[in-house]
Amino acid sequence: MLVSRVEFSVLQSTWMRLLVTADIHYNHPVSRPLADDLIDSMNIAGGDALLVVGDTGVADGDVIEQCLSRFTFAGPKLFVAGNHELWTGRADSYSIFMEELPNRVRALGWQWLETDPFVTGDVAIVGSVGWYDYSFAQANLGIPKRFYAEKVSPGAAKHLGRYDALLAGGDVTAELLNVVARWNDGKFVKLGRSDETFLNECLARLESACAANTNARRVIAAVHHLPFRELLPPPKSAQWDFAKAYLGSERIGQTLQKFPNVDTLFCGHSHLPGDVTVGAIRAINIGSGYRHKLFQAVEL
Repeated sequence: MLVSRVEFSVLQSTWMRLLVTADIHYNHPVSRPLADDLIDSMNIAGGDALLVVGDTGVADGDVIEQCLSRFTFAGPKLFVAGNHELWTGRADSYSIFMEELPNRVRALGWQWLETDPFVTGDVAIVGSVGWYDYSFAQANLGIPKRFYAEKVSPGAAKHLGRYDALLAGGDVTAELLNVVARWNDGKFVKLGRSDETFLNECLARLESACAANTNARRVIAAVHHLPFRELLPPPKSAQWDFAKAYLGSERIGQTLQKFPNVDTLFCGHSHLPGDVTVGAIRAINIGSGYRHKLFQAVEL
């Protein structure tokens, strides 16, 4: 039997109650009833502002609308996309992300943080999907970068039978062929550009948002992907460790560390709760997953 686990914690109090969650995955059959419980709990908890940090649902259909419309919340509602919002059976995830999703989110009364930072008093909240550049790829696996770009491990490439060029080159050992894994963004995300290029674009917007708020007393960042390797899951099997390349990028953290007033960051994506301080930034992974849902009520 699945048990919904809905929790919240309270941090230091000075001015505003912010509710934060991530990884609702409303389109997933196991996740959806637990997501309903989570949203009900957040509606009851109340607060001054609401922040969702990615992976609400996939782009196709109206699952995002179904999810976001269940929040009965009078205050500002802030939205950051995750990689799942870019999942589509249509041809172009990039135009969905740049044009369609912002319009859909705004039509529901939510603020699209990717381009519209939230500012109240002397505090700003900026947001980004983040993305990845394989800087978190595990060196001990020894998997060549070209496999990460295709989002299949050597063993999966051989099993699928359509990656002969990828397997050529003489650097694929028998040990690597035992690593059988794939990252589903390779099937469902169609950016029309490299992951590094997309990350560059996202970080340029994030840096611009932080630069526009250098006079703020503090800036809070909401980024779906992981900004620091300190938040990576512990070592597991080679199959699971292959996926770490897609959990985020060290450049996200480096971009935010350029700004002394960025002191807090919320993320998700790995489904693993975490709370680390790197330099001056406290980075909190909400930790929601398919089989458990979490949120934090943060008193700022």
